[in-house]
Amino acid sequence: MRTYIVGNWKMNFTVGESSIYLHKLLKRIKPARGLQIAIAPSFIALQPLSLQIDRKKLRLVAQNCNAKDFGAYTGETAISQLRGLVDYAIIGHSERRYVFGETDNMIKEKVAACIRNNIAPILCIGETENERTFGETADVLKDQLTSGLADVSREDLEKCIIAYEPVWAISSVKGARPAAPDDIAMSINIIRDHLRSTYGEKIAENIPVLFGGSVNPSNAGAYLTIPGVNGLLIGGASLIADQFNDIIEIAKRVTK
Repeated sequence: MRTYIVGNWKMNFTVGESSIYLHKLLKRIKPARGLQIAIAPSFIALQPLSLQIDRKKLRLVAQNCNAKDFGAYTGETAISQLRGLVDYAIIGHSERRYVFGETDNMIKEKVAACIRNNIAPILCIGETENERTFGETADVLKDQLTSGLADVSREDLEKCIIAYEPVWAISSVKGARPAAPDDIAMSINIIRDHLRSTYGEKIAENIPVLFGGSVNPSNAGAYLTIPGVNGLLIGGASLIADQFNDIIEIAKRVTK
């Protein structure tokens, strides 16, 4: 299965800074068989970067979208407007869920809208610190998976990507701490088992599952060797060219 290294720039970099950084990345990155590298810049940078990017080396990702194809929704970006610009869209990131109040129903509609517009959704799921403390991790992951994929047909399930991001391990969250590989492995098993029991063995094995949460060059290799992990969703480290490139090189070695 392909390995994914996805950099989520969040609300960082101007258009000019994004272009300069992309230029640096393109000079450093060498394509590798079985490795998909992608970056998620801000919305205003997507179009200019789409003219600059070398799709043999990198793909573009939208950080969010509106599930509607068009309409009177001031300030929103329709999923159909992203068609042709991006290959992937991050859906249900914890910041969208807990900062902006996105509901399971909204996330479900966005996942289905991505599929409808030939954009692969990266569905983010993960428990909070309180949910983990009270032993609710399995229930949260199963609920978020079930609701997020509810409107996706069996034929389209393998077009989806799952990203496990425990909220308590995301570097931008106050008091965050890196997740231990054993904790991640347990959650990945929960995700795979739920996919297997719900959709069958073939689909469960063919849906990529990424990990995200304070990923950096010092822990990327350990995370990539966890059984069932097919890549990384990277936040802060993706904003530093040297660190992001180091993670890419680690992924090449680990996934040979």
